[in-house]
Amino acid sequence: MDLFSQTWTALRTAVAGLADEDFARPSGCAGWLVRDLVCHLVIDAQDVLITLVTPAESEPTRDAVTYWNVATEPPTGDDPLDALIVRLAAAYEEPRLLTFHLDDVGSAAGRAAVLADPDLRVETQGQVLTAGDYLSAYVLEWTLHHLDLVAHLPHVAGPPAEGLARTREMLEKIAGTAFPTSFSDADALLVGTGRRAPTSAERAELGELAARIPFVLG
Repeated sequence: MDLFSQTWTALRTAVAGLADEDFARPSGCAGWLVRDLVCHLVIDAQDVLITLVTPAESEPTRDAVTYWNVATEPPTGDDPLDALIVRLAAAYEEPRLLTFHLDDVGSAAGRAAVLADPDLRVETQGQVLTAGDYLSAYVLEWTLHHLDLVAHLPHVAGPPAEGLARTREMLEKIAGTAFPTSFSDADALLVGTGRRAPTSAERAELGELAARIPFVLG
């Protein structure tokens, strides 16, 4: 849960430091500008708040790793929900309004996470997890979206090393195998989730795993 706070704080700090023109740059999410990604983070923060106040009585059905649904085709940005995010982001008109909303809702989500009992069972998307597992799953969400944020913004600090390492660990559990040790944590995540194509040298190192990527998490 400390890692949730660390990665979420780092991501919100990176957004808070963006210049207005940065919001019009592409993000690492297909079809989304940086402003669209930030709008998505507002929705994510709302989801965290909703889930942490939706207790469940039944036994957990998922954990931090099995929480994720895995597909093989990267998003194109044409999905209706993805398109809705674009329209919502455009409605803010000024970046400062969007950053204010993220700071407001995001800070509340951060406080709620700190106060949550990690053993509390919560329900989301028809599944039951402990709050601790749910928040651990979001370390992956924050880390991947932090990579998306800085994809075309090299002057912006990337995600914390601890978040990268933990997210790689979760991705490798999802994949059922480890990525080559020569891959940095960031490269393993970018290649493994289809955020960039592997180079020919990387593909050779991946071996049989190359035929199984990407692991698209949703």
